[in-house]
Amino acid sequence: MPTKPDLTVQFAGLTLQTPIVLLSGCVGFGKEYTRVEGFSNRDVGAVILKGTTIEPRMGNDPHRVYETPAGMLNAIGLQNPGARHVCGNILPGLPHDETQFWANVSGASLEDYAEVARIFDDSPVTAMEINISCPNVKAGGVHFGNDAAMSARVVAAMRKATDKPLITKLSPNNANIQEIAEACIEAGADGFSVINTLVGMAVDIDSRQPVLGNISGGLSGPAIKPVALWKVHQVRQVAAQYAIPILGQGGITSAKDAIEFAITGSDAIGLGTGLFYDPLLCTKVLDGLSDYLKQHNMASYAELVGSLKTG
Repeated sequence: MPTKPDLTVQFAGLTLQTPIVLLSGCVGFGKEYTRVEGFSNRDVGAVILKGTTIEPRMGNDPHRVYETPAGMLNAIGLQNPGARHVCGNILPGLPHDETQFWANVSGASLEDYAEVARIFDDSPVTAMEINISCPNVKAGGVHFGNDAAMSARVVAAMRKATDKPLITKLSPNNANIQEIAEACIEAGADGFSVINTLVGMAVDIDSRQPVLGNISGGLSGPAIKPVALWKVHQVRQVAAQYAIPILGQGGITSAKDAIEFAITGSDAIGLGTGLFYDPLLCTKVLDGLSDYLKQHNMASYAELVGSLKTG
């Protein structure tokens, strides 16, 4: 057995150099995080760029971020310079020889999603994550991700626009995540990100007003980890039937957390809010994973994935 376990990952037809994926919105458009002293792109399998729309967006009014017990609320509002600017001005300056970069696609209509996919199709990104938590303006603001048929239509629209892997980011804020996962697979999804943030809010007791300018925001961090693990377990029951991989995420701040997600069925591990606590979390998680695999006589990370014993 090799002295060092194999941490490479096969994900939606791509080979990732490690299981670690830096999550959308937490590392900007890739350059911001690399300024941290001691960080190495070689520790990362992929970096998911900030959510991008067809036209530039200014985002929500402040406040946009609020720390909560064991987590944080954010309501950034998809601030971004637009897909064409990202492809023309940002992607050329990223170190594509060191790690992979994935786009995160958002839209207000099926046409938006398809057009952004076409723009990124002619770019160096190796995959696209689909943010189906956006509101559909043509359906009265109903969120795409809350309905299986609407979710599938988004995937299908993007599938026609690109051959690159499509990774659907599933929301925990719906009644049946397995139904939505199956519909997305049938429409052409190649993988899943599980989970997006939970909806929450905070109140200023002095002004008696919502803290966030958007009133509600997405709750992330350790507080949502038990929910995320459960959702990964649920989606795994569907995804495994089709050999569809899962990028598990939600409150991972240690190697132990990452190991739990792997055992539950995460083919790759997403780090987000935990990076704000510890900017050098990637190396610590990888070291802890390697130690665990060696202690349990496993030659690769892949051996650990989906090894949950429920009997």
